[in-house]
Amino acid sequence: MKALLRTREFWLGMIVLGMIVGTAIRAPGFASPGHLADIFNDTAILMILALGQMAVILTRSIDLSMASNLALTGMIAALINAAMPGIPIPLLMVFCVLCGLVLGAVNGILIWRLGIPAIVVTLGTLTIYRGIIFLIAGGQWVNADAMSPAFVQYTRIEFLGLPLLSWYVIVIAAAFFVVMTRTSLGRAIYAIGVNPTASVYAGIDVGRTTFHAFLLSGALSGFCGYLWVSRYVIGSVEVAKGYELTIVAACVIGGISIAGGVGTVAGALLGAAFLGVINMALPVINISPFWQMAISGAAIILAVALNARGEKRGNRLILRQTEAAS
Repeated sequence: MKALLRTREFWLGMIVLGMIVGTAIRAPGFASPGHLADIFNDTAILMILALGQMAVILTRSIDLSMASNLALTGMIAALINAAMPGIPIPLLMVFCVLCGLVLGAVNGILIWRLGIPAIVVTLGTLTIYRGIIFLIAGGQWVNADAMSPAFVQYTRIEFLGLPLLSWYVIVIAAAFFVVMTRTSLGRAIYAIGVNPTASVYAGIDVGRTTFHAFLLSGALSGFCGYLWVSRYVIGSVEVAKGYELTIVAACVIGGISIAGGVGTVAGALLGAAFLGVINMALPVINISPFWQMAISGAAIILAVALNARGEKRGNRLILRQTEAAS
């Protein structure tokens, strides 16, 4: 129990719960099971994207092109569906994952083989992917009239009281937890974030591992491309514009250290949930949605400060242990 009380995830979960309870006092229906399920469903895409970003940040990198990847794969899916509505939706979803994987591989190769900093590469591909959307769509939108009913309704199908969109989060989060804690790839991602130099001596290929992290973020971005267009019934160059900052915010608030090597799947999910609850709670209590940006920014600064303090404490502990051993 004491170990649980010391975890960042526990206190973040308590904050999210406190926000829900506090809002429910003002608006009792806010904490109803149905409304909480709606909040979870509305935050589902952000949760999936936060997991992909988490894998990249743990390697001391960052992927600022995830939202553009999402927008491009979503537009491709919408155009294919408009032209060939008979294609099975599961097949189209697999195609989106593969498209996202290719776009993630472009980032990973440039970083791995050419040694270009991740922030520079992904800033560049962020713009390139948006430009490709404009070229393939001719600046036009794809709206509900051009989409098949199956394309729009697939993520809304309910299973055990939850839409498929929510179940995708549950399944992906479970699989991601296994990958990050039970596989050599997950251990390598954490290791190079903690100490890249020591990881090389341990036989870990830092460049290849970083490349694999970008493959994960790209594949999840591509998958979310279909989810976004299906849920919001729109495909355009403006889809998810600026959303990359929200994704990073969810990770940082969830305790994913921007210095790499520190963070959990639960933390990434709770960081996304924090932003999702704020987004839903502010209108309910008659506070301007513009305050969401200010609150999110303050939460990011606080989260970074707490991370930095925790890392310093950890370093002091290591030094004390080393001195004692000497």
